[in-house]
Amino acid sequence: MGWKDSFGRAMKELTAIREQLNRLDDPTVELTALHGELTQGRLKILEVIQGGVTGLREENREVRRRQDRMISDLNETRGELRELLDLADVLRHVLDQKAGDGAQTCPDETAPPEPGAKADHGSTAAHPAVPSDTDSRGGTVENTGHQSQPEAGSQELKNAIEATYQGMGASAAQPFAAAPKASTVEDPQVTHGVLLLKAAGVASAELIAHRDTWEWLAALAVGHDHFRTPPAVEDFKEGRVRTVLSGRSLIALLIELWKTRSTAAPLEGDWALAVTSYNRIAAELANVAGPGQTIRIVLDDGLPREADD
Repeated sequence: MGWKDSFGRAMKELTAIREQLNRLDDPTVELTALHGELTQGRLKILEVIQGGVTGLREENREVRRRQDRMISDLNETRGELRELLDLADVLRHVLDQKAGDGAQTCPDETAPPEPGAKADHGSTAAHPAVPSDTDSRGGTVENTGHQSQPEAGSQELKNAIEATYQGMGASAAQPFAAAPKASTVEDPQVTHGVLLLKAAGVASAELIAHRDTWEWLAALAVGHDHFRTPPAVEDFKEGRVRTVLSGRSLIALLIELWKTRSTAAPLEGDWALAVTSYNRIAAELANVAGPGQTIRIVLDDGLPREADD
């Protein structure tokens, strides 16, 4: 009877082994194992991608910091060059004055000591002095027209700008002027001043432009005391970017554009960019209807306005 018991135990063990083998052949078990392997592989791939993205973000931030430093250095260099140009203008003005004074004193120093010669050459000596004096005065007027005019008429200019901005007119802003000109309202300086006052009342202005144009504008205005780099510059589409400027930054940008379009050589890139950007901002500020309105400056004439929304 012992062999029967042994045979029965062996049959039970074979049955258990067969059940385990049948379970391995079950397709659900194979799919579960494959799903687990795919999940583990996916997690490993996500870890690798996340590490790469983090590294790229750090590199991008470092590149932007270097770019900001380069832009700051370029603006400092530009400011030094402008100072050198102003110094050269001052020196040229001084040399012109000295040359005019020398031309006036030359006839007296070279005049012969003989009385007869003085009587003969008195009239001829007076004539050369007149053109040299005229040339000297013409040079001083030409040079001081850009220097002394803002100092002497700064208060009148402020009054004209404020009066125009308030809708009063230039004559009301200068009641003590002898003969105020009716064209004061159309003075470019007055128009520019009114534009700055309008920008001062702006809370924020949305700017849409190509990234290259925005980098040029930022490099132009970053050296100004009132310009603040916007916290975000987001990619829009087709290579364009969208950012928001405060009224203070808008003032700085208008001032630098005004200077650049006056100093840049005509038919050059800086001149074209400055004139177009300044006029576009001026047009948007002129259409401001009241508080709460968002100013939207779009430097893109290639697509219809519906595509910008």
